Amino acid sequence: MRKKLSILVNLLSLGSLLTTLIWYTFEDSYVEFYRPSPQRGAPKPSELCKGCKEAIDKVKKLYNQTWKKHEENCHRFRLQLRINCNGSNNAIVTQENTPVGSKIVFDKDRTVIPVTPELFNILIKENPFSKKRWDTCSVVGNGGILTNSGCGKTIDSTDFVIRCNLPPLENEFKSDVGMKTNLVTANPSILTKKYGSLMARRRAFVDSLHQYGNSLLLFPCFSFGAYRAVCQRAVYAIEDMEIPVQPIFTNPQYLQSMDKFWKSQGVNGHRPSTGAYMISLALELCETVHLYGFWPFSNHPYKLFPLTNHYYDNVPYDSRVHAMPDEFYYWVQLHNKGILKLHLEDCKSGQV
Repeated sequence: MRKKLSILVNLLSLGSLLTTLIWYTFEDSYVEFYRPSPQRGAPKPSELCKGCKEAIDKVKKLYNQTWKKHEENCHRFRLQLRINCNGSNNAIVTQENTPVGSKIVFDKDRTVIPVTPELFNILIKENPFSKKRWDTCSVVGNGGILTNSGCGKTIDSTDFVIRCNLPPLENEFKSDVGMKTNLVTANPSILTKKYGSLMARRRAFVDSLHQYGNSLLLFPCFSFGAYRAVCQRAVYAIEDMEIPVQPIFTNPQYLQSMDKFWKSQGVNGHRPSTGAYMISLALELCETVHLYGFWPFSNHPYKLFPLTNHYYDNVPYDSRVHAMPDEFYYWVQLHNKGILKLHLEDCKSGQV
């Protein structure tokens, strides 16, 4: 009996050790970014994704390479967004619009929470966008089309730069995507998958934020109740380690109004992508909006060589949640109407 008990204890210890090793291997695989091997030559037939050439040909026929801003179209679309969404005033949860004792209703699972003094204290005092306007803005997606694009300086030359979901900017990525960041989003699912929900050591997460300087760090934390705790842990880590980014939270009422608006425009995914939310906000706040890194296909638009899904990895998006091709075709329409400029080419020196 004692011998069997000893064997059982050893097996349990071995299982615990294996679980720990698997966890750290899994966790580290999310933390490390890498530059996918660039391919700039003509693709082999096997490297063209199914239906991609036909879809790309369709885009190229629709896409107007000679772009000119259309002031009247810009004004009309901006007015539509302000009437339906009003991101200038409603995009962010603040101490002004969410006092202690009020309630926050989450936009997806309809969780309702009271605003406690503890929660109130981590909210920004007032909306950082309510009295601000910029001349030129770049919204930078993370598409593999940015690999070897040389667009870094062009992106950084605009007045306000928005980035999505904590992308890597330093070292080998800098020349293609730039470094300037005024606003960067942090989806709570990234905190969960990449940083273990911040339940243990938080140094890797905190160190990753230095590249964004003193930018606004936007958390959409009031969509699902399960994500609220990890968002608060992220804010506490930022405060405790005195990182200069400014955490802010997306207003769930704004996200709800944005969902309705994009469905009315024919974009029918389960919910808009982070990029769609940021483009919408930029169109309210900026006179001229440039899009970089938005390309939903697995091959380059002009030379057709294969692309990774992101410029730093090849993890696919969840097609059950986001309608990326629908969104992209809508950006092409706005480009052709002179409302925003969608960049699909590599960048030349000094080109904006």
